Amino acid sequence: MSGNWYGEEGHVSGPLEGVRVLEFTQIIAGPFGCQHLADMGADVVKVEPPGGEPWRLYAQFVPLESKTYQSLNRGKRSLAIDLSTPEAQAVIHRMVERMDVVVINYRPDVAQRLHIDYDTLAGIKPDLVYVDSTAFGRRGPWANKPGYDIVAQGVSGLTASGARFDERGVPMLPSIGVPTADITTGYAIAMGVCAALFYRSQTGKGQLVQTSLLANSLASQGGSFMSLPPADGGMRTPFLQHLDEARERGAGYTEIVDYRRALQQGRMSGNIYYRNYLTKDGAVAVGCLSASLRAKMRTAFGIEGDPRDDDPEYDPTNPETIAWGEALIERVEAMFRERTSAECVAHLEAAGVPVGEILFTEELDRHEQIRANDYLIELDHELTGPQTMVAPVLQMSVSPPRPERASPVLGAHSDEVLREAGIADDEIARLRTAGAIR
Repeated sequence: MSGNWYGEEGHVSGPLEGVRVLEFTQIIAGPFGCQHLADMGADVVKVEPPGGEPWRLYAQFVPLESKTYQSLNRGKRSLAIDLSTPEAQAVIHRMVERMDVVVINYRPDVAQRLHIDYDTLAGIKPDLVYVDSTAFGRRGPWANKPGYDIVAQGVSGLTASGARFDERGVPMLPSIGVPTADITTGYAIAMGVCAALFYRSQTGKGQLVQTSLLANSLASQGGSFMSLPPADGGMRTPFLQHLDEARERGAGYTEIVDYRRALQQGRMSGNIYYRNYLTKDGAVAVGCLSASLRAKMRTAFGIEGDPRDDDPEYDPTNPETIAWGEALIERVEAMFRERTSAECVAHLEAAGVPVGEILFTEELDRHEQIRANDYLIELDHELTGPQTMVAPVLQMSVSPPRPERASPVLGAHSDEVLREAGIADDEIARLRTAGAIR
């Protein structure tokens, strides 16, 4: 790691140094959010059942260790404790007295049953910052409904926005392998903690912070979700009318998607500017969102004019415009296929067009750009040895995030965490004998 961004040698703190976090989360969103806090120097104690949280147990490559778990839990300490027991709940209540933050992603009924809900813990620690992350929010008909990323993407419109199908016509996620709802919610959790801690520093008051997979899925579709009647671009109203009518008569999902595509077709006709292209040996992505950039791309490929930019009365639904646009796309795609990816990138970059080769995640840890910007860190796991990971997403010149350790072995810190809470060794021994801790 470079000293330029991650601090001088020996500097191990971050902007959240001294902040104590008790984490009751699992799978992706909560662990990802709390990993940001750990990266920034917070002391994060991850509470897991004695058998380990589900993501630790998924696709284990050694017993109780998975790549998915290790990628989301670096820098934390592990407390393996059975929260269903009264003894464990009493221990947690004693721990909360010295905590600044609690992060939880359990259903409301579970938190209440385990006596770790906001009202209970805030009664113990009034200035506690309590971040409550759910699937769909705490109110409404789905309040107690469990949900994961794929469900949140489905009910929020993200899946439909991708309009991708497998060979059997089954809807696919917009981006396979990228849990959009979980990742955006993880960022929201970290942001909420930082905002609430700042407010507490000004007022001395703690508070309940809430976010959800649904809220963040909607936020990532701001323009599509937004309604500006009657200026809806001529698509929203007819689509909703068709949607209601189609559902009334029992139409299938595919028919509805096809109708939506047809409404969008004119708006996408001739869009050579913001799309991916196959090349002779791979693929590239091009992004031109301004008139000046679109003009540069046309110049690069010798294209004369575009009614999208040149005609003030441009009508995306005109059949002639649609036909012209489809022919233009076909022509430009052929130009890309005649060149290698490197040739396409060089040609367009020389013209001032934003472009990049489409790469694979697995190859990026050796890429010069990644290494030049310190986007890679090296850690050593207690059980599984050396590993490289994505570095913290923030770089700070004075109080830099600097992960110092890999994800914890299950229960590795149970004793030290309990001792810090004032639990005597004989009581720890009784809890372990009773199976309440690992």
